[in-house]
Amino acid sequence: MAQSTFDDDDLFGEAAEETRAEVEEHLAAARDQLPDPDAVWETDADNVLGALNGLKSALDAGDAVDSVRSAKKAYVLGERADAFEDADDLKEEIEELESLVGDIEDAAEEVASLTGTVPAIRGALQDAADDDEAEEDEE
Repeated sequence: MAQSTFDDDDLFGEAAEETRAEVEEHLAAARDQLPDPDAVWETDADNVLGALNGLKSALDAGDAVDSVRSAKKAYVLGERADAFEDADDLKEEIEELESLVGDIEDAAEEVASLTGTVPAIRGALQDAADDDEAEEDEE
């Protein structure tokens, strides 16, 4: 029967491997939870407001944000414990996903703003056209 090992170096090595695996799992989950590229690009909308609403829905990165955050927490813990021999690839992937998720969130905010602004502009243009027609009728 094999004897269990409780050597600190062995246990630390196992913990480091588990931490790296945890970071990689969270990163994979984040990639899987990113919005579908086709959903962001294609639309079946009949008008601009429909296209904007569809885009706003497509730009939901909620679960990806949580997964990137979890990956970064595990990475920071492993990094501060000096558990990784070489984690530049993890750091780079976290930074790339953070940037991408940030861009998606920024775009979603801009689309949400346009979703409110475009109907207001349309209404104002209709009012201006109605005022112009009313002035022409008075002449």
